[in-house]
Amino acid sequence: MRSGSPPVPDGAARIRAVSRARLWARVSRWLFLLPALVYLSLFFGYPVVKNVVMSFQEYSVTTFYTGAAPFVGLRNYTAVLSTDVFWQALLTTVLFTVGSIAGQFVLGLALALFFQRKFPLGGLLRSLLLLPWLLPLVVSGTTWRWMLDTDSGIVNEALRDLHLLSSGIPWLTGTSEALVSVVLVNIWVGVPFNTALLYGGLQDIPARYYEAAKLDGAGRLASFRHVTWPLLRPVAGVVLVLGVVYTVKVLDIILVVTGGGPAGATQTLATRSYELSFQQFEFGRGAAMGNVLVLVSLAFALVHLRADRRARNA
Repeated sequence: MRSGSPPVPDGAARIRAVSRARLWARVSRWLFLLPALVYLSLFFGYPVVKNVVMSFQEYSVTTFYTGAAPFVGLRNYTAVLSTDVFWQALLTTVLFTVGSIAGQFVLGLALALFFQRKFPLGGLLRSLLLLPWLLPLVVSGTTWRWMLDTDSGIVNEALRDLHLLSSGIPWLTGTSEALVSVVLVNIWVGVPFNTALLYGGLQDIPARYYEAAKLDGAGRLASFRHVTWPLLRPVAGVVLVLGVVYTVKVLDIILVVTGGGPAGATQTLATRSYELSFQQFEFGRGAAMGNVLVLVSLAFALVHLRADRRARNA
């Protein structure tokens, strides 16, 4: 060794240096993730845990003054699940969700297939299609409430001008028509989201598959069945799961358009939870209803994911 040259570290020193470097790299990754973890814990984790704890307490307006929230076990869940109002709200939630998802997905897929073709102003029309999804839901609901008014609504006026009916349809006051009305409004709001995701999925399908199908003599229906749908199924699964999770908890549209009426005809689990918490001020029962709503959403999502997995493995 030349004089003045730095000493060469031995094997143990090199191992310690590498270990320190790996440890620092691991700590650095966690430091970068720390702000996101803190944010998720404060604004997502804490509300979920608080809601679960509250559902086992007698939490009311007096709790804000006294700080007392006695533990009541499953009493809130028993009180919520033992009423006829809950089962009616559950049925309405299922009908509202199934009707909305079916309409949004079918219309969204049809529009996505339509926009797959190249034509003038196609990009502009796709952009305009996003407007219903971008508008605040309170604005959309208020507009539709005016349009569906029995006496002065533009929908009934148009139907009368076309001589399709002589008297106005009670879109918002009829017990059967009101549910159809909120489903139609929710379909109108959700179609742009479905169209955007499904259109993106269609763009990822290579054109050579359609060319090969055309050479084999496949028509449009056969190409959709054997090319488009199998390759679009993963995206469609994501769209349906997201649609179910969003639709089950829809609150603002129903509150603005019908307010859960008439006679509870459009009251869902979400509106029932809102009513218990912020109208009757029974926060414990409202939290229990909210947790039931979460479980229903998970059940919807798990059923669809299992069915989709079976379809892929078939």
